[in-house]
Amino acid sequence: MDDTFYITTPIYYVNSHPHIGHAYTTVVTDVLTRFHKLFGADTYFLTGTDEHGQKIVESAAKSGLQPQEFVDRISQEFREMWPHLHIENDQFIRTTDPQHKACVQQILQKIFDQGEIYLKDYQGLYCVGCERFLDEAELEDGNCPDHQTPPQLYKEQNYFFRMSAYQDWLLEELKQNESWIYPGRYRNELIQFLQQPLQDLCISRPKRRLNWGIELPFDENFVTYVWFDALLNYASALDWPEGEKFKKYWPYVHHTIGKDILKTHGIYWPCMLKAAGLPVFKKLVVHGHWIVGGSKMSKSLGNVVDPLAMKDQLGVDALRYFLLRDMSFGEDSNFTEELAITRYNGDLANNFGNLLNRSISMSRNSFEGCIPPLAQIGAEENNIRNIFIQGVETFQEYVQSFQPHRALEHVAWLSSQVNKYIDSCKPWSLAKQPEDRERLGTVLYTALDLTRILVGLLDPVMPEKMSEARKALGLGTEKITFEKLTPGLLESGTEMPEPKPLFPKMKLSAEEKPAEVTQTEKKVSTIPDEKKDWFAFDDFQKMELKVGHIKTCRKVEKSAKLLCSEVDLGEDRLRTIVSGAAEFYSAEEMLNRRVLVVANLKPVKLRGEISEGMILFSDDNGKLVLIEAPEGVNPGVTVR
Repeated sequence: MDDTFYITTPIYYVNSHPHIGHAYTTVVTDVLTRFHKLFGADTYFLTGTDEHGQKIVESAAKSGLQPQEFVDRISQEFREMWPHLHIENDQFIRTTDPQHKACVQQILQKIFDQGEIYLKDYQGLYCVGCERFLDEAELEDGNCPDHQTPPQLYKEQNYFFRMSAYQDWLLEELKQNESWIYPGRYRNELIQFLQQPLQDLCISRPKRRLNWGIELPFDENFVTYVWFDALLNYASALDWPEGEKFKKYWPYVHHTIGKDILKTHGIYWPCMLKAAGLPVFKKLVVHGHWIVGGSKMSKSLGNVVDPLAMKDQLGVDALRYFLLRDMSFGEDSNFTEELAITRYNGDLANNFGNLLNRSISMSRNSFEGCIPPLAQIGAEENNIRNIFIQGVETFQEYVQSFQPHRALEHVAWLSSQVNKYIDSCKPWSLAKQPEDRERLGTVLYTALDLTRILVGLLDPVMPEKMSEARKALGLGTEKITFEKLTPGLLESGTEMPEPKPLFPKMKLSAEEKPAEVTQTEKKVSTIPDEKKDWFAFDDFQKMELKVGHIKTCRKVEKSAKLLCSEVDLGEDRLRTIVSGAAEFYSAEEMLNRRVLVVANLKPVKLRGEISEGMILFSDDNGKLVLIEAPEGVNPGVTVR
């Protein structure tokens, strides 16, 4: 792991108010920053607002405000939102900042002086919503696919950046560096896009049409295209080119973005950096969208969710947990009150919260309000300690590979293991027998000690709640360092206050409760669909489905589609399984996944590799999505 970690959110466009999509990106970036800080890195976290362009002018006019007054107001909403969500960014940048404007003009002048910016007459289809010209191939039924409106035909003179000159370089970079874009399917999207000739990028807007922007340093009749302006914030914030922050943090820059701005960050941005002579970013981390009512959350569709309203209902830290836990990074995810409360009750109230409360209550009752003494350690303690030692390592690996959802899934599984340990050791029975007092102390000490580790792992996600948990354990307010997330370090005899439920169970509001199913809806047709190719249940039973654990994975040579995995199926050897998923997952992304495997397929040879089974994927409109088994299910378990 690098000792330095610089991470950014996109700077948010201020044509409207912040919503849960903005909150997710900022929360996940905050959590990743806190995790890396926990692991010992020197971190820097940047966010901010993008404030130029035609949409800003239009939104300001509708509000009866001048553009500067309008962006001041909306930008402040974003700035004030983040502390409410326990977000601790190091810097908040605005593209109307004088320092940023100067940086943009300096880089534009440098690229212009190199002969890589030129003026030409141009006619094209312009989407105001996207604030860019669209190719006809991008249109769907004559409309912009994102805004479902027809673009306007513009004929005007503009400046262009020779982006096409960097196509071969960028394509080679993407092919050579499999981990540059995460998840890997977005890297494949960029590679696919670059199979067609890359067009030069229009980087100006004439002032007669738009004057709200940064003026080109070499022509006062034009302002800068909003994306060329906005992307440079990541460098201008660090005082490019000679600032100490730039020298220190730029080599370690990671960008967190939503998949809707993949093209600008994965195509435009590296070409701009290359032309300006700046090192390209270390990693581009791409997440999916929150889906509300079957559609992507969108200001234009009017289906946005107010993060402050959800915060007031769930609590800030529980909202943070839900956002991180329920979106598989890179995939889209549904957002409903029902899902959020179900996750809250399942993971936080019934699992972790119950563990914390019962461990403290039983210890206080039996050991005068204090952490019990640790006596002789038995096989049960050694086993669960080893699970946690390995569990902390696995957790760190998930975080460092930008899989926070899997890290939190792993924490939930670890918490359930401690609850199972308590249930199997039955401390309530031990408390009734004086001769079992030492054993009782060991069991309760172990439960409290491992709960302490879970508190440390969850702290970056739920900082306020975990501060309360530390106080409940008698640990005070000081954060637990990563080096102390190991068993056996809890101090016996420490007083613990009377516990209060950290996560009280929550009920759905009346309007969100699932409607009762009518008798008509309960009826299931028993008439087979004649068009389907039905097969008998006996035939289905012939298929042997097992849980597998991928131990190694690599690309198959001379194949763009095949991955070769070694999979643990609970046998005395690893099975080799070839899957056609390389367009959607890198070999790195497949490692350590628990998957479902058809284990009794006849072995076949694919591109010189023997395949001894089939890993199951779902087909989402041509995109393969890995079907994963729950964390903690042992390899070889049969799926029924």
